[in-house]
Amino acid sequence: MTKKAVHFGAGNIGRGFVGALLHEGGYEIVFSDVAGPLVDAINAADSYTVHEVGEGGRDVTVTGFRALNSAEDPDAVAAEVAEAAVVTCAVGPTVLKFIAPHVLAGIRARGDEADPVRIMACENAIGATDQLREHIASLAGDEWPQLSVRAVFANTAVDRIVPGQPEGAGIDVTVEPFFEWAIEQGPFAGDLPSIPGAHFVDDLGPFIERKLFTVNTGHAATAYHGARAGVEKIADALADPQIEARVASAIAETSAVLARKHGFAEEDLAEYRATIIRRFKNPALPDTVLRVGRQPLRKLSRHERFIGPAAEAAEYGLGVAGLLEAVDAALAFEDPADEQAVEMRSDLASMDADAFTEAVTGLDASHPLYAPVRDVVARHTA
Repeated sequence: MTKKAVHFGAGNIGRGFVGALLHEGGYEIVFSDVAGPLVDAINAADSYTVHEVGEGGRDVTVTGFRALNSAEDPDAVAAEVAEAAVVTCAVGPTVLKFIAPHVLAGIRARGDEADPVRIMACENAIGATDQLREHIASLAGDEWPQLSVRAVFANTAVDRIVPGQPEGAGIDVTVEPFFEWAIEQGPFAGDLPSIPGAHFVDDLGPFIERKLFTVNTGHAATAYHGARAGVEKIADALADPQIEARVASAIAETSAVLARKHGFAEEDLAEYRATIIRRFKNPALPDTVLRVGRQPLRKLSRHERFIGPAAEAAEYGLGVAGLLEAVDAALAFEDPADEQAVEMRSDLASMDADAFTEAVTGLDASHPLYAPVRDVVARHTA
């Protein structure tokens, strides 16, 4: 019998990364999304193609899928979760609380005789699956101890650049050839799900932080430095030696934190950084600085890609100049189409440096990073 996977979030990452790997693992895929036109387009197609562009790229044809609109038919989504072997999501960390009721309803309908459903959140966030489980447990209340045996929750670290898609692509997706999907293996007690290309590790934390504080930090730094220089595309930004040097400086500082905290070998981190820069330079990826730079307030928050590693670096007494340069560029970011960029410009015009630093970065005034960040913010406030 064909295994079933329910994936929340039928966007480009859902189809072009998670969905493609689940397909290769032999799963029938049920996408769940709230975007009616996207759901209709998926259901109107028999297949879609994941185009890997760049060195070593290939075309992967995905079949055996359908989609449900969770806003219009939540009962149908719950019924699919009740029968699924695997549940995944790529919806963004702030949306986890909105899919939790659907997952809980499916767990309720599952029955104790079925094998536990394997639940993995594929988000750019530390402990995203734990966050989803907490939302579900909170909704279930006193019922959760009984229901919890019906599900296994495992955190993951995912990495694949899925840029903004060209006009007229339909549900096809353009991606880079490189990907990484690391999954903690402990929760499965040896009974691992079949996901080709994924690798299972004992301690996921170092892998998540290595990815977030190198790929995400570097990608955002490229976007903000590129936007400040008036460059449109990520690859073109890194063609500028000055921008590349600034990005390299920022992620060298995050690597110093990773080496100190997790014991990664410095030569391995240097090779990892070089790989990341090469990926960002891929000219076949039509990615823009505006897309990567969107939501700057979130990206400047306490545990995100700049302030998170910079705070730890400051606590260790390590350098933060490159990360502060990236923060400076982020504070100069403008995009009238991005709600957070507009809000940031308004906040910088109406708040003093201390108020903005406390509100946006979440740093306490006593933290060793606070004063350096406040001084950078002061360059942008009225």
